[in-house]
Amino acid sequence: MFDISPARLLFDRYRLRRIRQTIDRDVDDFVVNIEDDPERSSLVANPFESMDDVRDRLKQLESLLLDQSDRRAVFLTVYAEMTAETIRAIEADEFIDPVWMEQYLIRFAEYYRRAFRNYERGAFAEVPDPWIVAFGTALRGDELVIQDALLGINAHINYDLALALSDLGLNPDRSDKYADHNRVNEILHRLVSVQQELLSRKYASGLSRIGDQLGQLDDAVASLGLRRAREKAWQVAVVRSDFKWLPIEGYTRWLLERTATGGAYLLVQPKASPETIQMLRDIESDQLSLPAVARDFHNHAQTRFRE
Repeated sequence: MFDISPARLLFDRYRLRRIRQTIDRDVDDFVVNIEDDPERSSLVANPFESMDDVRDRLKQLESLLLDQSDRRAVFLTVYAEMTAETIRAIEADEFIDPVWMEQYLIRFAEYYRRAFRNYERGAFAEVPDPWIVAFGTALRGDELVIQDALLGINAHINYDLALALSDLGLNPDRSDKYADHNRVNEILHRLVSVQQELLSRKYASGLSRIGDQLGQLDDAVASLGLRRAREKAWQVAVVRSDFKWLPIEGYTRWLLERTATGGAYLLVQPKASPETIQMLRDIESDQLSLPAVARDFHNHAQTRFRE
């Protein structure tokens, strides 16, 4: 179980400070001012009303970003597929509490929608730091596509998820809700596996020059510890639900944001050598087509889920 004792929280605080000092980055480095786009803004202007609304608007936003060569589409490709598969599982009665799962999906998507909307309108003070890093990195387009995907996953799971769960509530029948929460892990794991498969395929032509260094970057997927991160989100939500006290709520929100931001800093500065990263960028620049990446991902995901 996740250890949220005071001693552990203090350790995390100092560990995150060391991460910040080591990487020497600040979220302001990732603020990118962009022109207002009425079509983008309209898709995120209003709260989601239903599962179908979430699925349809995420898909529309993904298509629009792809048309605009906006690399924020990279994470959205993964997220839209995850949403569609979760809805399919809900409709197939694969969850114990499908009503709660529908609310879960909508509430979770709301955190993404609000972060995207506020970044769009330049309200950066209202955008959580891990999302500033994710959106800004994607808009600048100076990192790898896999980093764009992982930065979005990091922000949504390591920051948004615990807050969405605690907003929604874990009672009654908490054990059933926990089982349903863990059922989503299987969907996410398969989608990340598809992402890894496509990463390996994309860079296959350069493997002879890159050697084992690609594996270090590919391992960034595992370093996120998705299952553990989702378990941590659940435990933080438990604390927030069981101890309705403003200092606890404020401190856990701060801890979530700092943890996710520290993870984002690490993702934009992976362990692979600068030479290896540059080589990967060169390979990617010759092969990158955002619509092709999205199409391949959706096709492979559909195949994987129907096997």
